[in-house]
Amino acid sequence: MAQALQPNTAGSLFATDGKPHPLPDILMAVTLVLGLLSFITAFFPGLHLLASWAGLVGILTGAYGQWVSVTTRERFGLILGLGASGVGLLIGMSHGGLFGGLF
Repeated sequence: MAQALQPNTAGSLFATDGKPHPLPDILMAVTLVLGLLSFITAFFPGLHLLASWAGLVGILTGAYGQWVSVTTRERFGLILGLGASGVGLLIGMSHGGLFGGLF
């Protein structure tokens, strides 16, 4: 009995199911950008507002992205962005937080 040939993607980190997933891909890109922004700005105490807010929004978009993600590639990118967002948020909170100096 003949079987359809499928590509060997069992061990590939960037394995996909061959279908487009625009929403999870956009959420992954936004989470990665916000995570990187939050992580970098967290090391400058004067930018704690940017680091905190970017980290918080990055965590929220990453959490929703995890909920709707389909492939391992999407989940891998989301986890990287979530980790960077979390670190940026926590360091930004230690430097003054979300509203530090505004109220």
